[in-house]
This record gives sequence, structure tokens and C-alpha cells, in this order.
Amino acid sequence: MEQLIILGVMVQEREKMALRLQDIFSKYGCCIKTRLGLNEIDIPEAANAGLIILELMGDQQECLRLENEIHALEGVKVRKMSF
Repeated sequence: MEQLIILGVMVQEREKMALRLQDIFSKYGCCIKTRLGLNEIDIPEAANAGLIILELMGDQQECLRLENEIHALEGVKVRKMSF
């Protein structure tokens, strides 16, 4: 069975980082099985932050490259779960 990898991506400045993240997601689109974006619009101080959940699949090295590119972005935190 293929390893299941879930990435949690916390973005502090959504508006500033959206295009850069979208470019990375497009580049590694073949690795992303599921993408879920969550943001809090009811709390003004949190409105510019967002959480993205990614379920990854496929080549493990390609998934690792995706994770590393996201890690390299300033103002973005990444947490990983492997099953």
C-alpha cells in the first residue's frame, strides 16, 4: 500500500502568498489528490490567514520536493502527517 501523506499549510498573509502557492500547487499538481482551503472570515485579525490541507499521492520524491518548496516560503508553516 502506498504511504498516505497529509500536509497542513498555514499561510499568514494569504493575499501576498496566494500566487506563489498556486504556482507551486500547479507545478506539483500530479502529486495532489485532495486540496482543502480553510479560512476564518468572521474574525478580522484572522481574515488574512488561511489553512490549506493537502492529501498527497504518487512519487514520494516528488511529494518531498513539493513539501520543501512550500517550506521555503516566508510566512508559511508546514506540518506533515504520514500513515
